[in-house]
Amino acid sequence: MFAAARDDHVRTVIQPALNQGIWVLCDRFSDSTRVYQGRLGHVAPAVLNAMERVTIGDLKPDLTIILDVPVEIGLKRAAARRGTGAPDRFEAEDIRFHQELRDAYRQIAANEPQRCVLIDANADAGTVAASIWAALRSRFFATGASSAASSA
Repeated sequence: MFAAARDDHVRTVIQPALNQGIWVLCDRFSDSTRVYQGRLGHVAPAVLNAMERVTIGDLKPDLTIILDVPVEIGLKRAAARRGTGAPDRFEAEDIRFHQELRDAYRQIAANEPQRCVLIDANADAGTVAASIWAALRSRFFATGASSAASSA
């Protein structure tokens, strides 16, 4: 279902926007699939590669920002956001699960530094926002930056 939803989203929202020269921001994309279904769900990389070919083709983000926070802090923040509500199925997982998630995203950032920027999200919101803007500026707005930003 997630692959069908991604395919629909790419065809009906992302690709038409890119074709018009509009920047597209997504809160999750193929890296999430690689982490959740691949590393944690043990779906073989060949299966994920085949699904990506069908759903997104060679579409790849120009920039991926990965917000990194220690697991314990992330879980405390999630608990504070939900208040008295029950944790969702992912929040209810044990610490080991969340550490594997963090490790997987950090590995993606290490493997693809030309695309990924790892942001220390253990700081206050203003500092994190400033780090994100700095990554955007250096990638897309720096003097002599390529026109790759128009395809993002």
